[in-house]
Amino acid sequence: MSDSNASDSAPAPPAITLRLLTERDLDAYKALRDAMLARHEQAFTSDAATERAREAVSYRVRLHPQAGGKSLFTLGAWQGQRLVGALTCEHENRQKVRHIAHLIGMMVDDEFGGRGIGRHLLQQALTLLRREPLLETVTLSVTAGNRAAIALYRRAGFTRYGHLPRAIRLADGSYHAKDLMSLDLRSEP
Repeated sequence: MSDSNASDSAPAPPAITLRLLTERDLDAYKALRDAMLARHEQAFTSDAATERAREAVSYRVRLHPQAGGKSLFTLGAWQGQRLVGALTCEHENRQKVRHIAHLIGMMVDDEFGGRGIGRHLLQQALTLLRREPLLETVTLSVTAGNRAAIALYRRAGFTRYGHLPRAIRLADGSYHAKDLMSLDLRSEP
C-alpha cells in the first residue's frame, strides 16, 4: 500500500468529506493516482507511465465486488468537488483466505498532507472492514523508509510481520524495501 503523505498530525479540515467512490468518480481517481505515481514512485508498486496509459474506466474494478474485481471498496477524501485522497480495500474470495483483506493504494495529495486525511481514511476503512463478518485480518505493504506512514499504521494497531528487501526497482536502478503489516480486525480499535 502506498502512503506517501499518510500523516496524522492534525485533524482533517472541516471541508473534507469521506465517501465511497462510484463510477462517476473514476476520472478524479485516475487524475489523483497519476499525479501521486509521478511524484512518489518509490511508494507505489505500479509505475507512472503504465498507469498513465490506462483509461479511467479500467479502475472500475476497484469500486466494489460487483464491478468484477477483488475490491470491497475505494474510499475517497473530497474537498468540495476535488478528490484529495483515496484508499482501496481488496478482499480474497478463495475459501481458505476469505478472512483476509488488503489495503492498497493509500494516497493523499501533497497539498493536503499533514492534515490528518490519511488517518481519517484509514480509520473509516477499518470501521467498514470491521462490519464485514467474514473478515478477521487486514494487511498492507508500505515502503520501508516511509516513517510517517509506518507510524500512522502502528498507531492504528498494525504490526510488522515481514520485510521484503528490494521489493521495488525504479527506472534509475535503485531499490526500495517494503514492510508488510497486518491488523487483527477482531481486536478493539
